[in-house]
Amino acid sequence: MTALNKIPARPQALDSSVLRGDQWRVTVLTDGLLRLEWSADGVFEERASSFALHRDFATPEFTVRDGEALEVTTSRLHLLYDRREFSASGLVVTSPTGGRWRFGERLDSLGGTARTLDDADGRLPLDSGVAARGGIAVIDDSVSFLFDAQGWIAPREPGRLDLYVFAYGHDYTAAVKALYDLSGRPPVLPRWALGNWWSRYHAYTADEYLKLFDRFAAENLPFSVAVIDMDWHRVGSVPPQYGTGWTGYSWERSLVPDPTAFLGELHSRNLRTTLNLHPADGVRAFEDAYPAVARAVGVDPATEATIPFDLTDRAFLDAYFRHLHHPLEDQGVDFWWIDWQQGSTSRVPGVDPLWLLNHFHFLDSGRDGRRPMTFSRYAGPGSHRYGVGFSGDSVVSWASLDFQPEFTATAANVGYGWWSHDIGGHTRGVRDDELALRWLQLGVFSPILRLHSANNPFIRKEPWQFSLEVRHAMGEALRFRHRLVPYLHTMNHRAAEGLPLVRPMYHLEPEREEAYQVPNQFAFGSELIVAPITSPRDPVTLLGSTSVWLPPGTWTDIFTGTVYSGNRRAELHRGLDHMPALLRSGGILPLTGEEDLDATRNPEHLELLITPADSGSFTLVEDDGKGDGTNLRTVTTLLEWDTTKASLTIGKADGPAGIVPDTRTWTVTFLADLPSSPPLVNGLPATLVGQAGRFSFTLQAAVTSETVIEVKLTAPASTDHSSANIERILIAAQAENPAKLEIWCVVSSTQPLPAKIAALHALHPPAALLSAVVEQLTAQ
Repeated sequence: MTALNKIPARPQALDSSVLRGDQWRVTVLTDGLLRLEWSADGVFEERASSFALHRDFATPEFTVRDGEALEVTTSRLHLLYDRREFSASGLVVTSPTGGRWRFGERLDSLGGTARTLDDADGRLPLDSGVAARGGIAVIDDSVSFLFDAQGWIAPREPGRLDLYVFAYGHDYTAAVKALYDLSGRPPVLPRWALGNWWSRYHAYTADEYLKLFDRFAAENLPFSVAVIDMDWHRVGSVPPQYGTGWTGYSWERSLVPDPTAFLGELHSRNLRTTLNLHPADGVRAFEDAYPAVARAVGVDPATEATIPFDLTDRAFLDAYFRHLHHPLEDQGVDFWWIDWQQGSTSRVPGVDPLWLLNHFHFLDSGRDGRRPMTFSRYAGPGSHRYGVGFSGDSVVSWASLDFQPEFTATAANVGYGWWSHDIGGHTRGVRDDELALRWLQLGVFSPILRLHSANNPFIRKEPWQFSLEVRHAMGEALRFRHRLVPYLHTMNHRAAEGLPLVRPMYHLEPEREEAYQVPNQFAFGSELIVAPITSPRDPVTLLGSTSVWLPPGTWTDIFTGTVYSGNRRAELHRGLDHMPALLRSGGILPLTGEEDLDATRNPEHLELLITPADSGSFTLVEDDGKGDGTNLRTVTTLLEWDTTKASLTIGKADGPAGIVPDTRTWTVTFLADLPSSPPLVNGLPATLVGQAGRFSFTLQAAVTSETVIEVKLTAPASTDHSSANIERILIAAQAENPAKLEIWCVVSSTQPLPAKIAALHALHPPAALLSAVVEQLTAQ
């Protein structure tokens, strides 16, 4: 197969981990992971499957009691098995957390993800993952297809059961790590994939598309990926005898007369490009590449016979890449948007064409040492190892927005960390500027931010199409996403080691019931908790709101500077300019400088956002954008804040030279009140700018040396600024002025906090206004 490598796989388990009988086999892969097999013909499968690539785990400690029933015990589980065909009475796994699973029983799964959000207007059912409240989850791998020793596909034999039991209790992080060890890890995405993506289903001409990005640049709206939907290829100009233009591989020259020049212009604007694919209709005679493809599969081009789409045919698979895709990549296409919607059946039983598209496109994208990446739909457990997921055609509605945070976070339970949604919604719905803004703000804190809309002139996502207030906030959101890329790219490397970027709160606090009751709140990497606003704002306060549970500790909103004590529930309120994004105490959030927004390169200017009440550290990870995922050249920079020494250390860049700039500008921002004296940078005073609650200073340093900064804070965290915030809330509130004055008199009084809250309740103000005021009173 030209340019198609075999996926790395180590499917053979160690003999010391295996217990077997004539028709059964139990493999103790880890202390929390079992493989359970029943084979009617007594033959067991040793090949890798589309789900399970690696079974060569080091044998864990376990004990076996071989009596009337087989008993296997590890530190995390106990198996009781009667050595007969699997049944609810004869096969039981229990967990020390109290969970119990009998074969065939439904489990209390915390969910995984779903193949698509196509036409889903709100919640839809989720498949299972490897996390469950009872501590036991099961992945049934009995019907997935196999890979032979050469990496080619093979069907399963019927009559065999192949189950993987994840019994990790409430250690959901360990369960996902075991999933990755078994199924393969996610790739490290290219840095540019973490910036803003522009996508619109529209028949752009080359000139229109370039002018659009020039306007984005003129308005300081950064993008790193240019998505061109299906109209890049022939659609309306397909001769009628060949059917529809749904599938195509030939440029529509009336729109793009010179593809190489067009893609070169996009690259000159620091953009990477992807083209949409709907490959179901095969290769028809009007295609530019048809003669080459036909000859490659043994068809006389003169017959003009359609070449069916069939990735289970090796000759077609080779021609599919060699003649259809590689020439377009030579013109400048960087990666492909695989938009398969035509079912899960192929000529080979159990082989899903979507799986094959994801698998072989990923392998092909990594040829010649390139950084591999696909952009495609989810095909089932194991899909996480293929890159970015396209979640489908979202309906434009508040219900769709409200489900999307939970949908994204819960996908971590099956290791699927890189969802790309249609930010703002794709189809149907009603024009709602606030909805579009809130969706974009969620997109800033989504794995991938890709604006998208349907082929409808009235569904648009360009910020200048919206009201002035919303337009301004959209611009700020798009710029902040690019400022987040240093943090996102570090989390990108972290995700490849086993921790998805977006995770449910119960991954952080699995023993707290409250963590299971905030499905739309999520951890965003190691430093942040995000609580998106997914419902319309209140007509009185003009603020959106969201209910949260704050874990123990102290949490500071990176936008407002408001500080919250943790271990409690709260209602947070925000105007249209922001949504809550909370930095942990001692957290260090690396951002690019405000003007250094090119997501395709490592920045010269970095800002560190620090909440200094506690000590903390962060290791910034950067790479050169090269390598196929197994030989990455990385540079790490250790950032440490020490409260006892009142010092911040910016470590020297550790790694090969030439990957990061030799000298960097650092802006250091503390979310705290002004210090008692200027900071000292390597003993020399720095110029301070800022105000109560937030101050900054800037320095330059060579990356080959360590920089030590002394900062004498006046307090470990920001002092109370609630009065000023409440005054702003009352000024904007669409409520009676006398009533607002009464509220202000209570707030500005010297009464203790409980008395103030009681007095406010006695005034019977509008509920949302009362809630917004109390939020500020109870913040630090």
